[in-house]
Amino acid sequence: MLHQPITVAGVEVFPLCDAVGPMGDAIRRPLPQMFPGGHHGESDEWILHFHCYLLRDAAGRTVLVDTGVGPRDSPAASWAPVPGALGAELARVGTAPEEVDAVVITHLHSDHASGAVVAGAPVFANARHVLQRAEIDAAGEAVLDHVVRPLGERVQAVDGGAEVLPGIRVLLTPGHTPGHQVVQVGDLVLTGDVVLHPVQLEDPRVPYLYDADPELAAATRVELLDRVRAAGGTIGTAHFAEPFTRIV
Repeated sequence: MLHQPITVAGVEVFPLCDAVGPMGDAIRRPLPQMFPGGHHGESDEWILHFHCYLLRDAAGRTVLVDTGVGPRDSPAASWAPVPGALGAELARVGTAPEEVDAVVITHLHSDHASGAVVAGAPVFANARHVLQRAEIDAAGEAVLDHVVRPLGERVQAVDGGAEVLPGIRVLLTPGHTPGHQVVQVGDLVLTGDVVLHPVQLEDPRVPYLYDADPELAAATRVELLDRVRAAGGTIGTAHFAEPFTRIV
C-alpha cells in the first residue's frame, strides 16, 4: 500500500508498508481478548499493517525505524505475513540498504527486528543499529542469535533518551517490552508498539494481551499520548491502517 511522506522539522518521513494481514493461528485471539475493555465494534478480526519508517534529513542522512517481518523463513513466519516488502519499499523511496546510516529497532519482537539480519548477514551493513540496553538485556537466546549477535559492533546500545542524528531522538518507553523505545522528530513520535490498535486512542488504559508489563505499558501510553496531545503533535504507528494520526 502506497503511503505519502510528510516533512517534520526539516526531516522527510516516509512510511514503508512491509506487510498487511491478520495474525496467524499461533497467537490470534478475538479482539476482546487481545484488547480487553476496548470498544471493538462488530468485527473480531484484526488486520495488521506492518509499517516501518525511513527518515531523511536535510543533509541526506537516513534513519530506518524498524526492519519488518523479514524473509519467508524469518522468526516472524510463525504468525506474521511473510515475506516482508521492506527492500522494495526502500527502493521505491530511493534508498538502497547500504545507504542507510542508522537503524532504530523499537524493540526485538520478530515483526520489528527480523529484517535486520538475513541468512546470518546484516542487511544494512553500513548502519549502526540503535537499541536500548534494557531490551538487549531482556532478550532471549533465539533473538540474540538471530539479530543482535550477527550485528556485532554495529549495535549501539543506549540507556534512555539519545540522539540518533541532530533532531532525531529515541526515548525509552517500557511496558510492551522492557526496553521498548520510540523515535521523536519535532512534534512527530513514531510509537512502535506503545499504541497498537485504535481502541487505545479512545482509552489509553486498554491493555494488550501480549504486553510484557500491561500496567507499565498503559502508564507509558497515557504519558506519551498526553505529551503528544499537549504539543498538538502526530504519531506514526506500526500497525494502524493509516500510518499517521493527529492527536487531538
